[in-house]
Amino acid sequence: MKKNYDTIRTAAYDANMQLPKLGLVLFTFGNVSAADHEQRVFAIKPSGVPYDELSPANMVVVDFDGNVVDGALRPSSDTKTHAVLYSHWPDVGGIVHTHSTYATAWAQALTDIPIFGTTHADHTTADIPCAPPMDDQMIQGDYEYQTGLQILQCLAERRLSHRDMEMILVGNHAPFTWGKDCRKAVYNSAVLESVAQMAYLTRQIQPDAARLKESLIRKHYERKHGPHAYYGQ
Repeated sequence: MKKNYDTIRTAAYDANMQLPKLGLVLFTFGNVSAADHEQRVFAIKPSGVPYDELSPANMVVVDFDGNVVDGALRPSSDTKTHAVLYSHWPDVGGIVHTHSTYATAWAQALTDIPIFGTTHADHTTADIPCAPPMDDQMIQGDYEYQTGLQILQCLAERRLSHRDMEMILVGNHAPFTWGKDCRKAVYNSAVLESVAQMAYLTRQIQPDAARLKESLIRKHYERKHGPHAYYGQ
């Protein structure tokens, strides 16, 4: 009996179509996936297909080992990275990868994005981490699979939970974001790009700009995510 993947295909399609609308991609430089953890599969953008040629039907369904289970096209070249993260994070339903300009510039500079202001603190209490570049052995191996491990290792070394930090820069590469579903993952991707731009401009205005003080970090994060959250704007 053929399984029904319509829900995750539609979710992945809708989310992918948001990337060019939000100015997060050029040409085919990005992808979104939507997961079904009960079936241990996810739908992801096909590789190299322009956004104006996408449809729910041509989203490719892949299992958590990176094997295609349904679809006529080749899945995104980043598929194995998504697969690694889904296999480790059962509460994550969507993942986004882009090469958005400002976030990618910080990744290329191998630099964490400092928490300079309250927009950043509304979403996380930590600097946005930049994972160090892979060593040569990892690069020469299963590169996209290793990228997933690179993300997991960076978060573990920084003692950051993927629930509290839903975005990362992969050094010399570009950003990945995730969330409970692909809508939240796309939202996080847009927030990351905006925060990256603001941090860049802050550094241009004041190279020695101070990190946001801890009391403001906690206030802004807790009023949006704490037990007595009230902020919605």
